[in-house]
Amino acid sequence: MVQRQLPKPAELLELMQFKKPTLDARKRRLDAALTIYDLRTIAKRRTPKAAFDYTDGAAEAELSLSRARQAFEDIELHPDILRPAAEVDMSTEILGGPSALPFGIAPTGFTRLMQTEGESAGAGAAGGAGIPFTLSTLGTTSIEDVKKANPHGRNWFQLYVMRDREISYGLVKRAAAAGFDTLQFTVDTPVAGARLRDKRNGFAIPPQLTVGTIINAIPRPWWWIDFLTTPKLEFASLSTTGGTVGELLNSAMDPTISYDDLDVIRGMWPGKIVVKGVQNVEDSKRLIDAGVDGIILSNHGGRQLDRAPIPFHLLPEVVREVGKDATVMIDTGIMNGADIVASIAMGAKFTLIGRAYLYGLMAGGRAGVDRTIEILRVEIERTMKLLGVSSLAELEPRHVTQLTRLVPVGASAARATTSA
Repeated sequence: MVQRQLPKPAELLELMQFKKPTLDARKRRLDAALTIYDLRTIAKRRTPKAAFDYTDGAAEAELSLSRARQAFEDIELHPDILRPAAEVDMSTEILGGPSALPFGIAPTGFTRLMQTEGESAGAGAAGGAGIPFTLSTLGTTSIEDVKKANPHGRNWFQLYVMRDREISYGLVKRAAAAGFDTLQFTVDTPVAGARLRDKRNGFAIPPQLTVGTIINAIPRPWWWIDFLTTPKLEFASLSTTGGTVGELLNSAMDPTISYDDLDVIRGMWPGKIVVKGVQNVEDSKRLIDAGVDGIILSNHGGRQLDRAPIPFHLLPEVVREVGKDATVMIDTGIMNGADIVASIAMGAKFTLIGRAYLYGLMAGGRAGVDRTIEILRVEIERTMKLLGVSSLAELEPRHVTQLTRLVPVGASAARATTSA
């Protein structure tokens, strides 16, 4: 039988440990965010619907995005036991330079619309963490100002080839002059994808004040105050900024982009050049034969062709075919450090985060981006320790099983025939 007694005051005092309150509201909400999805929840609460949906949404039914995220959830990790990994080295060499972590920040367009610190916050946070930052052609901070925000870190530039080729050529020259070391030649945007959330929201650049936007702004006055009291949005390559995002992309992009354009840009660019938006094995082979330094398996975050291939599923086959000859990287769907660890184990040399960074930006500006990086860093470190690996080089395909959810019909028939 349990023996009971009256509580002793001294013992009660030991249990009553009061946490000192944090007066900084931004720090308080960011500290409470333990995952990227937590940052997304905060971002949704603090950002007007049209701007949040532009970031959060994808093309058409958004199947490409949901499948990419599901692919990372549908993995099984296989730890090694009795292999001490008290300290882990998460650093890597990528495209001729160092990165303190196996991921960098992907290019995102119209970033100051999400939060007014925009690309400067992303570049500064990346520089502070020792990882690369990528500026988009459709960025809202100039090439030169990104360099100022990240003067000693690695800056990469993402290039769209536009109808007016001279605009693209001028950007290449400016990025080279500013010391950007890598160019991401993007090939998956000949025309704009059908981003239905934006159409339904009537989202335009710049945002238009309508009855709906005013009502939506009432609980988020800080966003509008920031937007209206900071410098006008300026885009790196567009002479006009009026219209929907789709209209802007369609007026700027050129569906006739070809290998000839890649040759021209490669001849102009002094640093490393990678092709972003690769979605099959054959194109991977052709690009490596064409002499590019690397490829990024990506379906543009699901924002272009819906039902496009899942980059994480494509990764093993591409690595088998070209991994010895070129740097293979991956983006789309990464929301956890374990996603990054799994990608490295399956042969990717590097990964890029887009929405994860923007959720942090919307949740708290530069401090929010710092929080994104820290959350992923902690998750990567913990996952590696639990797997029993001390460095990225120790990660191997045997550490990951990709569980099957979407199986091509032909593959199902072949398996059935083999079984019979």
